[in-house]
Amino acid sequence: MRNVHVLALGAALIAFPLANDARAQSETGAIEITARITPTAARPEPVRQFTFYLLTRSYSEIVREVEDKDPIPPRDAFIDGLKVSPELRAWLKGHDTMDLSDPGLDKLITPDEILTVPEFLVAYQHTNGGGVTNGVPKPKYREIDKTEHPEKYEKLKQDYMASLKKFVRARPETISGVELELDSVNPQRKWAAIQNDRRKRVLRVAPDMAQLKFLAAKADTDLEGRASISGVVPGDYWISTLNLDADAGDLRVRWDVPVRIERGKTARIELSNLNSVDAHSSTP
Repeated sequence: MRNVHVLALGAALIAFPLANDARAQSETGAIEITARITPTAARPEPVRQFTFYLLTRSYSEIVREVEDKDPIPPRDAFIDGLKVSPELRAWLKGHDTMDLSDPGLDKLITPDEILTVPEFLVAYQHTNGGGVTNGVPKPKYREIDKTEHPEKYEKLKQDYMASLKKFVRARPETISGVELELDSVNPQRKWAAIQNDRRKRVLRVAPDMAQLKFLAAKADTDLEGRASISGVVPGDYWISTLNLDADAGDLRVRWDVPVRIERGKTARIELSNLNSVDAHSSTP
């Protein structure tokens, strides 16, 4: 009789965790992932031995949060800090460009702006001086006259500016090439460096934040590009590659795909070109 009780107790102890496991499985869900990339003019290839992250928030939203906490300085504020003439600052604020070395710059500069923006005037003089351009007016005033003969200096300068304005208006093609003389005042490199440094910070911080605050689970694909995650609390999630690229042939892609996990059910999702983002054009 005692042996019967011992056997019954042992069976109960074995059944208890099995019942708990069954209850836990019925209260959670699972997900099965299949990931394939189809290169141009080729067959689909499985994404092998690649880590996918199940996040409680979209990775693109996480990136935006990191960017919001580390904003790029406003464009006008950046321009205000440049060591250039007030006229050039005003010109930059009024035009959708920061690159003064752009070959198309001459299409943006008017003849009047050549004369009113000091940097443009110097660049124009260097571009068309030294006999390069026939008929271009030459200044007859001297800097020494500015203090010794100020009235003469001012008269000659005004005459020169009037002649130059007339010449530039008649020969707008002579503005071409001024961008080659503006390297010393070109703000593009500094502006690009600010953006690049911030991009690197986001690239470093966003994946860490995603894993520290929003990671529910992760799984590696097998040689067939398949992965599975079980025991997931029901809710809305995103399957993400963070800032890592999956590649096949000529394609490099990332995923940030929403998925809903339901109690007691297995969600099956196929990751492909159709729901991916081109890594070359995506944010960090």
